[in-house]
Parts: sequence; C-alpha cells; structure tokens
Amino acid sequence: MARLSAGAATAVSVRVRVRLFAVQRELAGTREVALDLPDGADVEAAWSALAARFPVLAPGRPSMRFARNGEYADPGTALVDGDEVAMIPPVSGGAPDRDTPGRSRILEIREAPFSTTILAELADELALPEDGAVVGFLGRTRSTPGTPAPGQEAEAARHAGRTVDALEYEALEPMALATLGTIADEIATRFGVERVAIVHRVGEVPLGEASIAVVAVSPHRDAAFEAARYGIDETQASAPIWERQKSAEGHVWIGHQARTGPEDAA
Repeated sequence: MARLSAGAATAVSVRVRVRLFAVQRELAGTREVALDLPDGADVEAAWSALAARFPVLAPGRPSMRFARNGEYADPGTALVDGDEVAMIPPVSGGAPDRDTPGRSRILEIREAPFSTTILAELADELALPEDGAVVGFLGRTRSTPGTPAPGQEAEAARHAGRTVDALEYEALEPMALATLGTIADEIATRFGVERVAIVHRVGEVPLGEASIAVVAVSPHRDAAFEAARYGIDETQASAPIWERQKSAEGHVWIGHQARTGPEDAA
C-alpha cells in the first residue's frame, strides 16, 4: 500500500486510507493509498493529495463521488484520523431514461451465477396470500456496447464496431448493500411496497447471462410495476457497482457519475 505526505512543510495530524476502484484502480496501479493530511483536511483535500501523487487521475474529478466510512459524503466533509475515503468513479448503469410474516426484503451481491428462474424463486420467498401482483425485472449481458464512463471515450472509440464478449462487475460490497437497503426504504415510502428483492452479480458474467434481478410484490399491480422500475433505475444510478465491457482486444469501463441520493433524481 503506497503512502504519501500532503507536504513536507505541513504538520501531519490526520491519516486516512483511500480506496480506489474500477478505472481509477487501473490508472493508479493500486487499490489503496495511505494519505497523511493536515489537521482540518476534508474529502476534497484528500482527492487533491491523491491527484498530486497520481496526475493521471486528475481528469476524472468532474465525474467523481466520494464516500467516508461507507457512506456517501460531500467534498467538504471533514476527515479525522483513521477515516476510510472511497473514491467513487462512474457506476455501472446508464442514467435512468424516465423523468425520473415472510421475508420482506432480499438484498444480495452474488458471485455465483443465477438463471431466469431466480424471479420465481424470489417471488415465492416474498409473496404473501394477500399479494395479487408480482413484477420482476431481469438484466442480461448483451453484445452491444454501453455508454463509456467519463474519460473512457477514446478507449471506447478504439473498440468501435466490436462486439462485447463478457461483462465484469466490481462492487464496494458493504456500501452497495447499504445503498440497496436505502432504495428498498424509498420504495416502501413512495409506493407502499414492503416486499422487494434486488440481487446483483459480481465477477465475470458471460453474454446472455443474468447480471441483476429485481422483484416487487404487492396487493396491486400499479404499485408493483412502479416499485420494480424504481428498484432497477436507482440501483444502476447510485449503487457503487462498476461494469467493465470485455472483448478480445481489451476492455472499456462504462457508466455515469454516481447519484448520492434520491434528491438528485428529479
């Protein structure tokens, strides 16, 4: 793990651990960096020190989000000794194209494959006798490329006209699960749907295999439809899960700037 100082002439009193993911991890060549920062430093100061050490990361700042100790944080959030700062590059999904007594929730990040039967399995676990509607969504890998993440446009152009062979997903798992929990809370508040499942794959997913499953069950169909749509849109918009399109010639990271909460969804 690399270690650097914010400046030899500056008194150091805050030491934080910075975690890098997806395209940033590749560009920097490391997953973690220890930063020594002056007292009163904030998240933006951590980013500045990181970019000074790895200038190749600097162009990615406009599309960055940040997390402190597993929760999304503003750039001005103050840091204390021992904090963990996650630099969140563009997440896997495209921006949503809308205007924006059993188990009640199943929220999982899975490495093992699952098939189309997962929708029925999740519905059987969630549904109660009073539920008259089950709506499921299954996302599959496809051969056509998605929108490149900011900073990946040139690499995407180099792969233009080539088909995708597989997708690979990477996640900041504890934070991703917490985000899925927040989405489930929002679904309950907005649509009155308490029983929902969101299951996302990590690792390599070959073409045609399922990468995400969302199921919502409710007494009424309108609420179930709205809940399932919201579940997939918000997962792709805000969960710290990254997607890499792989082909024989290389790979391209795809996605968009992570949304830190539903208040940005309008």
